[in-house]
Amino acid sequence: MTSQPPDAISGLSHLSLKDPSPTPSSPPPSSPNPKHPTATPSLPLIDISPFLTPSPTPTSLTTTTTALSSALLSHGFFYLTHHTIPPALLAHVLSLARAFFLTASPGTKHLIKRHPAGTGCGDGARGYQRLFENTTAGRRDAHEAIDWYRPVEPGEGLTGKELTFFKIWGDCGIERARQGHDDVLRDKKGEVLVFGEGERVRKPPYGVLRGVNLWPDEPSAMREVYGVYVREMLRVGEGVLRAMGRAAGVGEGRFVGMTRESFWVMRAIGYPPLEGGEEEEREGVSCGAHTDYGCLTMLLADGTRGALQVRGREGGVDADPVEGALVVNIGDMMERWTNGLWKSTEHRVVHRGDGYRVSVPFFLEPDFEAVVRPLEECVEKTGGVEKWGPVKYGDHLLGKVGGNFYEEGAGKT
Repeated sequence: MTSQPPDAISGLSHLSLKDPSPTPSSPPPSSPNPKHPTATPSLPLIDISPFLTPSPTPTSLTTTTTALSSALLSHGFFYLTHHTIPPALLAHVLSLARAFFLTASPGTKHLIKRHPAGTGCGDGARGYQRLFENTTAGRRDAHEAIDWYRPVEPGEGLTGKELTFFKIWGDCGIERARQGHDDVLRDKKGEVLVFGEGERVRKPPYGVLRGVNLWPDEPSAMREVYGVYVREMLRVGEGVLRAMGRAAGVGEGRFVGMTRESFWVMRAIGYPPLEGGEEEEREGVSCGAHTDYGCLTMLLADGTRGALQVRGREGGVDADPVEGALVVNIGDMMERWTNGLWKSTEHRVVHRGDGYRVSVPFFLEPDFEAVVRPLEECVEKTGGVEKWGPVKYGDHLLGKVGGNFYEEGAGKT
C-alpha cells in the first residue's frame, strides 16, 4: 500500500473530472493494452523466468540477478517479463475490474462498501471506496477502488447477496434471516456463520484488518477469477523475492522466509480522467505522490499512457504499460531490510488522458507477525550502521491504514 511523503511531487493544480460514463460502443478491453501499441520501455526489463523454472542454467540466474540488482539500485522500479501468467487471465482481471466500475449498479457498490472497524461488516480497510474516499498526504484522490487483504481465516469472503442475508443492528448483532437464499445458521458458540454450502464466516464486529473480504455480485465471475490471480501473484512473487535475495547477497530463501504467510493486499482501481478546474473540493490527483509501505508491488494496468509517474534518481519518467509485462517496485519494508541499499521510489498517478483507466496492483507484503530490521549483510554494504530499528510489520501496517481514508464530517479515519 502507500506511505505518504511529507513533500509530495510539486506543481499540482486543483483538478476536476471528465465524465467517466461508459459508451455502448466501447466494450471492456479484451487484452491488457487494447487501445495502444506497446510502449517503449522507460524502465529496465527483467526476465524472471530463470527463477520460475525447475532447472535454470547458472548463466541465466546470474544474468537476471545482475540486471535486477542494477534496476533496484538505479530505479527501484522495473518491468517484469516472462512471468508465465497467461495473457488471457491478465485480460480477464482487467476487464472484470472495468465492468465493475463502469456497469455495476450503485446498490451493488454500496453492498460491499468499506466501513470503519466495528461498524456493520467493516474492518476499516476491506471493501469498496467511492471516488475521493482514499487520501494521500491529506489530499483526496480521484479514484474509486475495492481493497482485499489476506483472509484472516482461509477462504473467508462474502458477496453482496450473502451480505443481504444479514440484518446488521447498531450493536453489530446478526439476526437469522432468509431472503430467498439458504438459511444462515450460527455455530454453538455464536462465533461464526454457516451458509450456502457450508462456508463458515466469523460474525462482526471486526477489529481493524480483522474482517472478511467483500466481493461484488456484478460481475459474478470476479471472486473466482481474482482468486486464481492471487495464487499466480504469490507464485510469481516468490520467484521475484528469490531473485532479490540473490541480488542483495542474503540468499534466495531470506525474503521468501519472511513472506511465507504474506499479509498481501490486492486493489482494483478505477480512474476517471482529470482536467484542470477551480473546484476546491477536487483536492487530489488521481493518486497522490507516495512510496509503497510494504515489500513488493506488482502492477497490472490497462494500456493508458502518461498516467503512472515515477520519480527516478535522475528525474521523473512515465512507467507506461509494456505489453505482457508487469510494473514492479519495492516498498519501504524492502528498503528497511536492505538498510537503504535499495530505496523505495516515490510515484503518483495523474490520468489526464481519454477513457477510464483501470489497474490492479498486488502488494506482496511481509508476514503480519514478521519483525523487519536491516539485514546484517546489507548493513555491512551500507556503512556498517543500522539506519532503522526493528518493527513488526503488522504494527507498521495498522499505523498506516488509519490515515488512508476520508470520512464525511470527520476528516480521515
